[in-house]
Amino acid sequence: MKIRGTTILAVRHKGLVTVVGDGQVTFDVTIMKHGARKVRRLYHDQVIVGFAGATADAFTLFDRFDQKLEQYNGNLLRAAVELTKDWRTDRILRHLEALMIAVSRDHFLMISGNGDVIESDDNVMAVGSGAPYALAAARALVRHTDLSATEIATESLTIASEICIYTNNRITIEEMETAPGGE
Repeated sequence: MKIRGTTILAVRHKGLVTVVGDGQVTFDVTIMKHGARKVRRLYHDQVIVGFAGATADAFTLFDRFDQKLEQYNGNLLRAAVELTKDWRTDRILRHLEALMIAVSRDHFLMISGNGDVIESDDNVMAVGSGAPYALAAARALVRHTDLSATEIATESLTIASEICIYTNNRITIEEMETAPGGE
């Protein structure tokens, strides 16, 4: 699925997990809005979720995902698996076009309507049109700087906004401490 219109990046580094997203909403080749909030906290502020894709679809998925988190007492992995099952099989949901990144103190996931629930190998993950640029920048910064997760995520998304026409530099930032023993 080719998602155009946003970039979401998550970085887990030095005891912190940060999710950032740009604010641009694009309709075809026109910028419709500059300051949309595509990164949110769910389940009593214990889960951070960012979306790339159609805005109405993302709001539907946020709501469904929050319901799953409530149903499974905040168990992010279980809620993600159950959401993807619904997303693939429900007549209405299966037509939604979006990708999500969801993180908690313990888990770091990318979720899609194709049934994917993927954990990152290197604690850096990105979705959306500027994802390749943000991901490359974040990986380089994690490996070669002493920056914090938030500094890495913000700088990487800024770099992506300088390359990707569907990404801007009006960045929403959400962060939380990782579980003890986390990166």
